[in-house]
Amino acid sequence: MRTSGWIQLAFYVVALALITKPMGLYLLRVLDANGKTWLDPLLRPLERITYRLMGVKSDQEHDWKQYTVAMLLFSLVSCLFTYAILRLQHLLPLNPQGLGALTPHLAFNTAVSFTTNTNWQSYVGETTMSYLSQMVALTIHNFASAAVGIALAAALVRGIARHSARTLGNFWVDLVRLTYYLLLPICVVFAGVLVSQGMIQNFKPYTKAKLVEPYKISVEKKNDKGETVLGADGKPVMEGQTVDEQVIVQGPMASQVAIKMLGTNGGGYANANAAHPFENPTPLSNFLQMLSIFSIGSGLTYYLGRMTKNQAHGWAVWSAMTILFLAGVLACWWAESAGNSIHQHLGVAAADGNMEGKEVRFGIFNSALFATITTDASCGAVNSMHDSFTALGGLVPLFNIQLGEIIFGGVGAGLYGMLVFVVLAVFIAGLMVGRTPEYLGKKIEAYDVKMAMLSLLVLCLSILGFAAWASVSQWGLAGLNNNGPHGLSEMLYAFSSGTGNNGSAFAGLTTNTPWYNTTLGLAMLIGRFLMIVPIMALAGSLARKKIAPASTGTFPVSGGTFVVLLLGTVLLIGALNFLPVIALGPIVEHFLTLQGKLF
Repeated sequence: MRTSGWIQLAFYVVALALITKPMGLYLLRVLDANGKTWLDPLLRPLERITYRLMGVKSDQEHDWKQYTVAMLLFSLVSCLFTYAILRLQHLLPLNPQGLGALTPHLAFNTAVSFTTNTNWQSYVGETTMSYLSQMVALTIHNFASAAVGIALAAALVRGIARHSARTLGNFWVDLVRLTYYLLLPICVVFAGVLVSQGMIQNFKPYTKAKLVEPYKISVEKKNDKGETVLGADGKPVMEGQTVDEQVIVQGPMASQVAIKMLGTNGGGYANANAAHPFENPTPLSNFLQMLSIFSIGSGLTYYLGRMTKNQAHGWAVWSAMTILFLAGVLACWWAESAGNSIHQHLGVAAADGNMEGKEVRFGIFNSALFATITTDASCGAVNSMHDSFTALGGLVPLFNIQLGEIIFGGVGAGLYGMLVFVVLAVFIAGLMVGRTPEYLGKKIEAYDVKMAMLSLLVLCLSILGFAAWASVSQWGLAGLNNNGPHGLSEMLYAFSSGTGNNGSAFAGLTTNTPWYNTTLGLAMLIGRFLMIVPIMALAGSLARKKIAPASTGTFPVSGGTFVVLLLGTVLLIGALNFLPVIALGPIVEHFLTLQGKLF
């Protein structure tokens, strides 16, 4: 753990803190239908035209049921639209490589993945998606799914801030304003910055370069439909192939990378994602991409404080998130710096650390930092392969996802996930002092606690249920490239990532099969939509409540005591559900590695 890493970590935290207030203030204006921004002269006319074309009455707000139904209908239609493009890709323009249509199960998985802000990829981007599919089917979802997440967080915050109210805002207004005033402008600027760092943005066909020294590889055999051929043992049939040329990807990359990071989408234009030199050309681009992942989620904590007229509460939530973030970074960095114990027994110095699966341009610290950030948020972009981390190093990103990715989290999703734990923390505090729990002057009753717990139980059921099913099924075991506890970790990570709408993976698992694509697609739908219904019900319940004046027995939701209580609630309620399976996966693998066993 070198000094340079400590300096970079301090610089990152300071930069994040500095952008939190400006981002929060701008969000306050964007999420106010009458808010004034410097883009109003350009975008106000476009906003009004959009409402007229959509038939939306911008001055009419929705209650929690109307808001939720509008969100679900929008997501359903956009998902079907994407599925149609992917199935008809071979007939559509902007396909200079002549790439074919996606199989039904892969198209379903991909459409659901991008609709839910997961961006799980069971495909190789540069050899599967046409330019049109990348730009229209996928990038549009990067904007829309991010806007939906922020809108849902804003609706919950309004429910907390308002009293004796029935409405939470207008979903369509929130969607339009977030897209026009926040995501589009900031992505245009960010894309320009990325191009200045060397990221490509063009419509050229892929470039082919002849190799000086051809080589042979073993690849999975495909049938005429492009599906992997399986042998009698259920595993892919391998065949030899000589490689005598390198295909260099081209296309509109910078525009997609900008929104994939700012919108915490994470889907890579290229298969190597942010480890690819085109997607992440320089140390500065690496730093800016990591900062952009947290930027909106961090700003939303300031927005929470301003909306509830309790800025100290917003900073307390920010502090709890930051403490969890730093704990994850340090644990992952330490584990990767310590390296593989088997290598150490062979005489490899511990200072060399574990460089397997890492881009040498970024090294151990920036790989550990990126892995922690991308799984704290529901981003899923990677600049290293998590499957190659040490057992304890790989435990950190897995644990982050299973917490619900509430550490700044996906845009919007992180805040509303953390606010669920805030409600539970306040409830526990009320029980400890023998008073009716209160949150910012509102009594937390049985209905509110039930909705909060239901949203958490949905995640547990999906992650543990699907992982358990895969671990005892032929289709689940057929995708493994590693046995033992590491194989269990691969399956557990996949369904944690799908349900948590993260999209990163332990890449040793082969998932482009009908069973995995379908079950992971269902996990994504559960993690995004089945979880949000009880949260929106909670928002509606809080909005209807009256505010009681503070008394000497009111538990403060700011300061060190509240932060400690919130952290304890997150760890005890959010993490203990997964402790047994984590013990059987990464922890067992760690102890077996110490004994010289590999998987």
